[in-house]
Amino acid sequence: MNKKCFLPLISACLIASAAMGATAKTAKKTALILATTTSVDNTGLLAYLNPRFTKATGIRVKVIPRGSGACLKLAREGAVDLLLAHDPAGEKQLLADGVALDRREIMVNDFVIIGPAGDPAKVAKTGDAVEAFRQIASSGNTFISRGDNSGTHTKELSLWKLSGTGPVSGEPLPKWYLSAGQGMGKVISIATEKRAYTLADRGTYYAWSLAQPSRTDLVVLSEGDQRLVNLYSVITLDPKKFPRINQEAAVRYADWISSPETAKLIDSFRIAGKVLFHPLRGKGDKNGG
Repeated sequence: MNKKCFLPLISACLIASAAMGATAKTAKKTALILATTTSVDNTGLLAYLNPRFTKATGIRVKVIPRGSGACLKLAREGAVDLLLAHDPAGEKQLLADGVALDRREIMVNDFVIIGPAGDPAKVAKTGDAVEAFRQIASSGNTFISRGDNSGTHTKELSLWKLSGTGPVSGEPLPKWYLSAGQGMGKVISIATEKRAYTLADRGTYYAWSLAQPSRTDLVVLSEGDQRLVNLYSVITLDPKKFPRINQEAAVRYADWISSPETAKLIDSFRIAGKVLFHPLRGKGDKNGG
């Protein structure tokens, strides 16, 4: 090939390379990776919200649903652009460790203790969640744990600790206690099959029991205890620590999901007329104070 033929080929390659670079840069600006707790994914909330965010901003959202513990791990690795989780202690530790830049509390629901309607452990007769756990332990009725380091699992372990019963770190698990290592929906299904008790977030329980009643016939037996409050926050990461993350899109999403306008959307999201999440009206607790 002579030089006259070769030079146009080089030019074409350079143009193509530049175009590919521009496309990659554009893709970065219009794509966002969100690690989120399974409850907001299982309930369909994000399937309801995210298309509206994309329509308003042009930014596509790739959702990675995991337990909160796994989400926090992804954040520490810089493998995602932002988080939507429900593990306040773990989230605040991200801030303290310089991994997270900003934390905003956006909505709340609660945990409920569910089990068979016959309630063999007499959980419904107790006055609070901790006493309910004591009743389950003393009765020896089966309890299914998430066992996945999720926000729900963390809450469950805190209740066992307060009750002075249940699993003890470093010791064999009680025979009546089964650790599933699964997401909330799967755990509800296992508890249904085994006629067992479990701790569930109300949103996923409603999604399973109301949207598709054939999934479970377990009922709420203990609710309303202040220790069962379930707080959700959106967390952005520090771009100085993770320069490759899509910080611009992450901040836009955090601003959008914590806004009063999106609070109205969250409030309007219901299953069989039931409210799954209560928004904090866009007045979130910034930086986790």
